[in-house]
Amino acid sequence: MLRWRIAILISAAIAISYLDRTALPVAVKAIERDIHLSNEQFSFLQSAFLIPYAFMYMGGGKLADFLGTRRSFALIMAVWSLACASHGLALTFIMLAASRVLLGMGEGGGFPTATRAVAEWFPVEERSTAMGIINGGTAVGAVVTPPLFALLLGFTTWRIFFFLVGALGLVWILFWRLAYFVPAQHPRLSSHEREQIRSVMEEPGVVLAKLRWMQLFRFRETYGLVTAKFLSDAAWYFYLFWLPKYLYDARGFDIKAVGTVGWIPYAASGVGCLVGGAFSSWLVQRKFSLNVARKTALGLSAAVMPFILLVTHVSVAWAIALFSLAYFGQQSWSTLVMILPADLFPTGAVGAVAGLVGFGGAMGGSAFGQVAGYMLDHGFGYGPVFLIASTFHVIAFLLILITVPSVRPLARYGEAGAVLPVFGAGERSEGAAR
Repeated sequence: MLRWRIAILISAAIAISYLDRTALPVAVKAIERDIHLSNEQFSFLQSAFLIPYAFMYMGGGKLADFLGTRRSFALIMAVWSLACASHGLALTFIMLAASRVLLGMGEGGGFPTATRAVAEWFPVEERSTAMGIINGGTAVGAVVTPPLFALLLGFTTWRIFFFLVGALGLVWILFWRLAYFVPAQHPRLSSHEREQIRSVMEEPGVVLAKLRWMQLFRFRETYGLVTAKFLSDAAWYFYLFWLPKYLYDARGFDIKAVGTVGWIPYAASGVGCLVGGAFSSWLVQRKFSLNVARKTALGLSAAVMPFILLVTHVSVAWAIALFSLAYFGQQSWSTLVMILPADLFPTGAVGAVAGLVGFGGAMGGSAFGQVAGYMLDHGFGYGPVFLIASTFHVIAFLLILITVPSVRPLARYGEAGAVLPVFGAGERSEGAAR
């Protein structure tokens, strides 16, 4: 159906974003031939991406709420694609850092806009599956990057590689402008599907509203999701940005070897996106409450993450397997965490809440990246870094249990901004969400 084709199109955008953001970690060995980078400088480059990414993630949610999904996604894709291409012009560390800042500013709006699109198009029992498909784009982009770079480096330079991947986003914009409209305006939406979506948008608690950020902090759920994402993405961005460098530095890989096996954990992350979202949707369809469905899947995802602490004590093959398990668990987790704003908040607030959650995640990645770079440049080695990272998802899950006692629509907002309860003592069960 049309809404699933839209999910795949958004997934392609996320794939391009991950191709763009992982290009530098994969290409770092080739870049170092022209621009010297220490571990702390490499960490700084990730922070140069993540800090503007964090603020734009927060602002991108409001941008999506203000401009609408169609216009905002086209705008941010144009910005990050041009920023990616600009890496190929860098002659110094400072120029590389400037390109990372611009890339972060563009990509920050991607996931909150995608979350808004899910809230616009999908009923509650399909949302985690749809987000799983969209989040699966992270794996596609990251899987393609190592072998694609290894292949292209035989014919051209790392600079041309950045120009080519930047051009992909500009092509995507053409398809997006032709294909995406809100359901009420889409020229190719069937009457049955239009009625299905309309019935979802009109149910109690699902209210289009423009909200100020400070209103969102009336809810402990907002604090809980932001802090949980801070912790879990601290680990994720370390794995994402440092895996190629770990294989180069600690395991003696060259660019060809990274291209041969470096894609495997990213492929596992794609499976995690689909499995986590589909499993939660399956539980909802079997009449489990939304609370049970989301938290069961989140708990299982968090449970596999501590195994990463063993990665420095095993052979290369087992290290790749452990990375794959961690990537699987992380992206299953991420799919579910990023659908919670749509489960909890009115549609008009989803972009803003998702933006705040993503802000927390990116700031966590930046903070822990700096810690990792310092530890590695001061002789601690990778073992203690992985030990610390292995605890983050478990702590984040416990935090969600405390701050989100029940996954259900929280409230709707009157025109004057007053918070009005949706459900009384007898709340709807999740299986009756539609």
